Amino acid sequence: MRQSELFTKTIKEAPKDEKSINAQLLFRAGFVHKEMAGVYTFLPLGNRVLKNIENIIREEMNKIGGQEILMPVLQPKYLWEKTDRWSKGVGKVMYKTKDDSGKEFGLGPTHEEILTNIASKYIKSYSDLPAYIYQIQTKFRKEPRARSGLLRGREFGMKDLYSFHSSEEDFKNYYEIVKKAYFKIFKRCELSVIITEASGAGFTKEYTHEFQVLAKDGEDSIIYCPRFHFAQNKEIAKFKNDSLCPACKKTIQEGRSIEVGNIFPLGTKYSKDLNAYFIDKDGKRKLIIMGCYGIGSSRIMGAIVEVHHDDKGIIWPEEIAPFKVHLIPVEDNQKVIKTTENLYQDLQKQKIEVLYDDRKKRGAGEKFVESDLIGIPFRLVISQKTLSQKKIEVKKRKEKKIELLRVSSLYKFLKS
Repeated sequence: MRQSELFTKTIKEAPKDEKSINAQLLFRAGFVHKEMAGVYTFLPLGNRVLKNIENIIREEMNKIGGQEILMPVLQPKYLWEKTDRWSKGVGKVMYKTKDDSGKEFGLGPTHEEILTNIASKYIKSYSDLPAYIYQIQTKFRKEPRARSGLLRGREFGMKDLYSFHSSEEDFKNYYEIVKKAYFKIFKRCELSVIITEASGAGFTKEYTHEFQVLAKDGEDSIIYCPRFHFAQNKEIAKFKNDSLCPACKKTIQEGRSIEVGNIFPLGTKYSKDLNAYFIDKDGKRKLIIMGCYGIGSSRIMGAIVEVHHDDKGIIWPEEIAPFKVHLIPVEDNQKVIKTTENLYQDLQKQKIEVLYDDRKKRGAGEKFVESDLIGIPFRLVISQKTLSQKKIEVKKRKEKKIELLRVSSLYKFLKS
């Protein structure tokens, strides 16, 4: 991508109505545009970041047997009436509408009803189980406190996986498999998560689990052991701040956090309501046991900015960044431009994604300020000074030091 052709531009001042760090930096750097409270357009840079997050999630879900589908946003009222949720629970925050005949529909805040109904048509025998089905899609909820940028929205991206089992034991085994997959996802996103007990979902007596990221401006509060022997959402916490962990005797701490994922048992709540049965090995008719596993893809994007930034701008992790390299010539003379153009072509041949700041009549200082704000992991600077040494200036966004490398060693450095 040539920066002169990029649809968006950076903005010096943050919008006055945005208080959160992620909202301010993503807006200023040209990743998102706010349409209304809790609703954002993902601009070219932001869309690239979001797709990178989704691809990480997709890869890890496929590794644990997930099959990807895409369910409708528009959901019929009758399915939600079968589960008694049209006017209760999450149904209270569902956006609802009618067609010309008066038939009512809702914009999906979640998809248990839709998928369980589908599963009842395809799962008939124990030989059809287990099954793991997921989607990555936009959800809608009437969020009364739509704030904090991408952390609390009315329209947001989510991966929701649903598992179907013939036994409680099989469900519990898969539950642990998903836990491990979630830790892999968050590690690749460079988010340090704490698995946290939360209140039950109302379908079983067991706890649900949240994946929380400690953040100064997080909207949740958790009580946790500093060695992570346990953590609980403050709403259900049995221990108090400054008491001792029963496992390691370390002082228990309280911290603000961002929930980026959750997993919980559904039991037979939806299979019973939507008539999802299977025939077991003994020929008996039994209800399918289910689990649900969510990750907020757009919320991950906001959480990354909340924990990976400095006073200059965003610091994107390499797997998440819109580009790996920001290529910047700092002089407009013919030799510098020609060398930079050649390097730009070579980087693409090496399959290294690069944003090339080919804009004319821009000072080096201005280019560096914008580069820091956008937050691409590596900055390559071409100047007469570096060319005289037959080298290129390389700087990692998250480090202060600058290295001078020969082109011959540059590609190996970037790929490592």
